[in-house]
Amino acid sequence: MQIPPRADWPKPAKESEGGALLTDVILATFRLNARLLDAAQELAAHGGLTAAWWQVLGGVLDEPRSVADVGRLMGVSRQGVQRIADLLVDRGLAEYRDNPAHRRAKLLACTEAGYWAIRQISIAQHPWAATLSADLDPAALRTTLTTLQSLTTKLEQP
Repeated sequence: MQIPPRADWPKPAKESEGGALLTDVILATFRLNARLLDAAQELAAHGGLTAAWWQVLGGVLDEPRSVADVGRLMGVSRQGVQRIADLLVDRGLAEYRDNPAHRRAKLLACTEAGYWAIRQISIAQHPWAATLSADLDPAALRTTLTTLQSLTTKLEQP
């Protein structure tokens, strides 16, 4: 592929104020995501898990779900969840159960060992979250959460 000279590049449309602000939010979110992944890795170690294992196990704490459902819930690929689910089952942290709604798609469920691991993480995570949020306005956090949920919903629409 040959790249044309810069003078021939198409000109982008003028960016709106909302578009510019959203771009700044996205860039800040990328940076925040990197820091949160680092913190999640450290916190997950308290339960003998990785951040990815914690994420998948977190998708079945309240009820067993198919691997595809965990992927949708957590915003990751079904294939990625499947690989981690198999590891969690091999280590006794989760188990596969029959799915009455689908013969081939088993349900992933947390085992007592999985709940124990999550409990160990919670012992570290709750004070960490309290410290991190100590000087933040709860109303601002609620607004941030609502905005992030709205953006997620818009991005998930076809």
